[in-house]
Amino acid sequence: MARTYLVVVDDSDEARVALRFASRRASKTGGTIEVLAVVQPQDFVQWGGVQAAIEEEQRLRIEASVTASVGEILDAKSIDIVVQEGDPVTVVRAYVGTRDDIAALVLGAAPSGDPGPLVANFTGHDAGKLPCPVMIVPGSLSDEELDKLS
Repeated sequence: MARTYLVVVDDSDEARVALRFASRRASKTGGTIEVLAVVQPQDFVQWGGVQAAIEEEQRLRIEASVTASVGEILDAKSIDIVVQEGDPVTVVRAYVGTRDDIAALVLGAAPSGDPGPLVANFTGHDAGKLPCPVMIVPGSLSDEELDKLS
């Protein structure tokens, strides 16, 4: 079974860094990348089509980001993009809990200040509760530094 690196992405620079790191690891280990984007639920959606449009827009933004970050590293067939709705911590915990093929959860930490809610949660009091390792990639690393590290 191939190693699957799960990367939670948003529009932040640190998410791009985590994605590039995971892509290089997957490339070197014969693994695959799974990208999880979490969409915040809308307070009120009168028509179901509006929510579907929001999710599709998110998916297109994530696909563009993935292509820009890993296009030269991995074949697009090695990347699966999943968009789910809800609280990011709850969604990630539930998603990882249902999968035994995930080799690692790869998160990017903000270059300064608060590292981000996912990093804070999964390295804090819940650090040992996931069924896979958590890799934290500093968001301040350059592409050259990532290449050396991975």
